[in-house]
Amino acid sequence: MIKGFKEFIAQGNVIDLAVAVVIGTAFSAVVTAIVESIINPLISLFWKADASGKIGFTIHGLYGDVVFPIGTLITALISFLAIAVVVYFVFVYPMNTFKERRAAKLAAGITDEPEALPTEQELLVQIRDLLEKQKD
Repeated sequence: MIKGFKEFIAQGNVIDLAVAVVIGTAFSAVVTAIVESIINPLISLFWKADASGKIGFTIHGLYGDVVFPIGTLITALISFLAIAVVVYFVFVYPMNTFKERRAAKLAAGITDEPEALPTEQELLVQIRDLLEKQKD
């Protein structure tokens, strides 16, 4: 049971997921700050913000003006791309490199695991054989 758990953890899937969630959450605040302080002001050079501060296209509808918040969409896209780039280059790429090196070692016959110990039955057979030799 413990060996199975060790193999499950060593696959990297759990580690990749946990690290991506933690780093993604922490990094999203940084990306949001960059987008709100740099990107949104650049966008506001081309589009006028409405009364609520949303940047986007304003269309006059039947019940008043409607703003399509392009700034919010661009913020979300930039946040996603920045987080994806960081997660890939900091976590996924190194883990894939580690897995490739490990596979190359295994293919070359180099293992980190110790030799398998003999089973009980093999030990008993060896003991029997030694006892028979001592009788002679």
